[in-house]
Amino acid sequence: MALQHQQEQPTMPSSPKPPILEDQVLPLTTTTTTISSTTTTHRKKLTLIPLIFLIYFEVAGGPYGEEPAVQAAGPLFAILGFLIFPFIWSVPEALITAELSTTFPGNGGFVIWAERAFGPFWGSLMGTWKFLSGVINIAAFPVLCVDYMDKIIPAFGSGWPRYLAISVSTLFLSFINYTGLTIVGYAAVLLAIASLSPFILMCLIAIPKIHPHRWLSLGQKGVKKDWNLFFNTLFWNLNFWDNVSTLAGEVENPQKTFPVALFVAVIFTCLAYLFPLFAVIGSVSVDQTRWGSGFHAEAAEIIAGKWLKYWILVGAALSGIGLFEAQLSSSAYQVLGMADLGFLPKFFAVRSKRFNTPWVGILISTMITLAVSYMTFTDIISSANFLYSLGMLLEFASFIWLRRKLPALKRPYRVPMKLPGLVVMCLIPSVFLIFVMAIATKTVYLISGVMTLGGIGWYFLMKFCKSKKLFKFSVIEIEEGRQ
Repeated sequence: MALQHQQEQPTMPSSPKPPILEDQVLPLTTTTTTISSTTTTHRKKLTLIPLIFLIYFEVAGGPYGEEPAVQAAGPLFAILGFLIFPFIWSVPEALITAELSTTFPGNGGFVIWAERAFGPFWGSLMGTWKFLSGVINIAAFPVLCVDYMDKIIPAFGSGWPRYLAISVSTLFLSFINYTGLTIVGYAAVLLAIASLSPFILMCLIAIPKIHPHRWLSLGQKGVKKDWNLFFNTLFWNLNFWDNVSTLAGEVENPQKTFPVALFVAVIFTCLAYLFPLFAVIGSVSVDQTRWGSGFHAEAAEIIAGKWLKYWILVGAALSGIGLFEAQLSSSAYQVLGMADLGFLPKFFAVRSKRFNTPWVGILISTMITLAVSYMTFTDIISSANFLYSLGMLLEFASFIWLRRKLPALKRPYRVPMKLPGLVVMCLIPSVFLIFVMAIATKTVYLISGVMTLGGIGWYFLMKFCKSKKLFKFSVIEIEEGRQ
């Protein structure tokens, strides 16, 4: 199969999309095939180790932010949540990402999957839900970082110093992202080592102080369980596995690299959450209401002293940088991929001539991130979770439908289950997604509803612009062929 991008000619209507053959390899939106790639196509691509740590920062970035699960439901439920939830959510999502990313290794990621399953309207709506959930989620990381740092600099707790710190850090980190994905990938490795090292040390120091019976506590008497906060905390800390799919076109040999990277990242991420949780719960006895964002730093002081507290606070800042960079990369490359696929005008796919990064996507993502950064941490993750849930329900449906619609399609990695087993695998997390959406607040419903209507309106606006040729759009021609 050959792939070509062509400009739309003003006097010629675009040709209809040819039928997709079951064993046909579908289009890639890699930089060797897109119009937007005006620079060299031989630049460095992501390899296995940087990809593992980019996935890690797409999802977690360390145990920072897991503490509200204890505050919301008590020690036992928090431990069980981080033990069980990966199996009913993280593993299925990672398996689906591995199969679809290797089958359609382009920068559009989940947008391509929905479009191939249900058509361009659903591909565009998927792009809206995932992009907005991604950029809203990005806003949480400077906020979380400042939540940790205000324990050192109290002025960051409220008022203009807080908003200034969030805004300056957002702009600075966006500029780092602009300098290149390869730099971001290797920086993720160093950031992971630096941000996790104080937790490894804290766990080792805590071992003699651990009282295992504390792990079985159902929570402090008189403290009402907040299931909304509990499930949103679990969901926020263990989702976004599929975000890395939008970088597939930037990965070296994605068909082999993606499954291995996802497998390693799932194990690594789960252990990074569980060990500190067991250590702190077992060795520190405090009022349950103190388990808010940033409590791990306080626990480190109790366990080892102020020196470890400050180390964890610095680690939180480094983790926030890694989380921000990884997810901003996914959002920016999603914009580029959607432009290459013709969902957005071509100028959305423009790359920097110096760094070959999608600067338009980075700029748009940064502007939206700044706009929502005034929200509280809880409102941010709740809104991101709701939009992400809508996208994931569509993603599960796309995965099942593509297996049914194109059973003979070449899949370099294939989830080793037949269709009934895949339906069950997707049904369990889908029930959880519906539950997360059902317990959302009125504010979250309003924000998500307005953004969804905006996404629908955007699709028809782009369709109108294409029909009137108001902007230039990329057109992908697929020459049918069999492997």
